[in-house]
Amino acid sequence: MTTRLYFDDAYLTHWTTRIKDKLEREDGIYVVLEESAFYPHGGGQPNDTGRIGGIPVLDVISEGDVVLHKVERFPEEAEARCEIDWDRRFDHMQQHSGQHLLSAVCRELYEAITVSFHLGEDYCTIDVERPELSAEQLEAIEREANRHIYLNHKISSYFVTQEEASRLPLVKPPKAVDRVRIVEMEDVEYNGCGGTHVAATGAIGMIKLLKTEKQKGNVRIFFKCGYRALREFQEQQHILATITAKLKTGRDSILERLDKWEDEQKRLQREYDTLKEAMDEVTVSELLEKREGGIIAQIYADKSLKDLQSLAQKLTAQTDAAVLLATEAEQKVVLAHNGSLSLSCGAFFKEHLSAYGGKGGGSDKLAQAGFSSWADALAFYEFVKQTVS
Repeated sequence: MTTRLYFDDAYLTHWTTRIKDKLEREDGIYVVLEESAFYPHGGGQPNDTGRIGGIPVLDVISEGDVVLHKVERFPEEAEARCEIDWDRRFDHMQQHSGQHLLSAVCRELYEAITVSFHLGEDYCTIDVERPELSAEQLEAIEREANRHIYLNHKISSYFVTQEEASRLPLVKPPKAVDRVRIVEMEDVEYNGCGGTHVAATGAIGMIKLLKTEKQKGNVRIFFKCGYRALREFQEQQHILATITAKLKTGRDSILERLDKWEDEQKRLQREYDTLKEAMDEVTVSELLEKREGGIIAQIYADKSLKDLQSLAQKLTAQTDAAVLLATEAEQKVVLAHNGSLSLSCGAFFKEHLSAYGGKGGGSDKLAQAGFSSWADALAFYEFVKQTVS
């Protein structure tokens, strides 16, 4: 049995203890400590890391009443000085306590019960039993959660019997049958939980909601707490400062400037589309004059596949000849006709593409293919031109 020190003091970071056992397994080597403050992953919270006798701890798992510590190598001494990676531990404490508070507020304001919790490396999520939450409701949740942070409610943890637990207003019935660990957030909630938590809500720092997604009939809320939330705010401020500098405007005017920029882009796009349509008409006329027998063929240096497809459709609307186009920039080839030919473009491509390392396909009237090199694309283009002609 391992004495779990984090139950009594989540802020404990250094201690000396005896090494009780050493294990070799297929996935690595493990040590068992007489006393451990390393939290094993579970309950939505990741494991702690740190050092045992100066040796890095890679993972921590719980098996029954024993905590196993995966290490790079076995310590040589019978006793070891242990230390927790405090930055990681405190981050997890902020996120986990923040989750308890956020879930309590969701439940109190909108009867949105939390059904799952995930503490990730970059952000946290809770899934709540609601079909949706409006922007106004999310703002209210965030505001109320942070109000409780400023009130600095005491957070304490202790063990009770199952009978004692049954008399507490717990969020949900406990899983434990003997001793039940309670995490009490004063004036907020009682919760059965085995994780590590800060000593008061003020240490959560802040809670920032990021976004929501629908998840199997529930709402998934993405959020960050504490230093994560602070870094998120700093990054957003940096982005905002960069945008305002590029647009040469103040923060208060940025939305107005973006609206004007969007209107200008739409106007320029309309002008571009008009000019492109006129240019395409000229190009189509020139290509129609280049018809050689039953095919119109042309290679372009920098046109996109979309441009080739558009030209092919405009050409086939005015001629019964096959249209073969290629672009060196994208290493693509397009073949089309208006339906007057017995040739199936898609079937023809599928039959011959593999010999040239190409991939593609299409319908009877229009097919396209891409190649890993321009040499392959050009070789296929010449083959199609000769065959179709």
